[in-house]
Amino acid sequence: MNKEFKEIIAQIRAFPFPEGIGDMTIDELSKKTAIPADLIYKYVQDEKDLIRHVLKFERESFKVIFDVHNFEGVNAIDILLTVSKEIATKFRNVSPGITFDLKTKYPDVYKRHFKSRLDFIFGKIKINLHKGISQGIYRDDLSIELVARLYLSRLIDLHNPDWFPPEEFNFDTLFEAMFESHIRSIANEEGLKYWEKKKKIFKKELKKEDLQ
Repeated sequence: MNKEFKEIIAQIRAFPFPEGIGDMTIDELSKKTAIPADLIYKYVQDEKDLIRHVLKFERESFKVIFDVHNFEGVNAIDILLTVSKEIATKFRNVSPGITFDLKTKYPDVYKRHFKSRLDFIFGKIKINLHKGISQGIYRDDLSIELVARLYLSRLIDLHNPDWFPPEEFNFDTLFEAMFESHIRSIANEEGLKYWEKKKKIFKKELKKEDLQ
């Protein structure tokens, strides 16, 4: 994906679509975003191909968080905090309407996208759990497989508009609540003390970015 195409996809992904884009044609999308239709067609064959690239961009935006940070030797809770902050920053202004209606319009594309993202997160959570236990800040009686699966189930729930209507719950609030619940379920006494200390700093940093 070259620079021009990335910029096009990033614009589409960040554009507010309260009704979603599942039923929208490329010409309609062009009028809403002011991106020339011929420029979009330069890189995609049709609407389904465009959606495939939009979702691929979303996955890559998530994976790059782990590429730009060197987590070697870093406290496991600090890693979760860093990743949480990056996720909140990257996806704070992304319209949830894009994602919610794709399961119906493009179920095969969305299913592959969602599975790929969950598989990636599942692997990273398991690594983090092993690290936290070895560092003495997570409980040593944890079932890593079970905890990782519970984390994924919570993450899936966040994407359910019936449980969390996007007009009532913003991404930051939901993710922060899920994140704290996860930490409190896995950290031992030492880990919880560290979390309480770091939490205040973490929330201040997020508020600063909200004001920028």
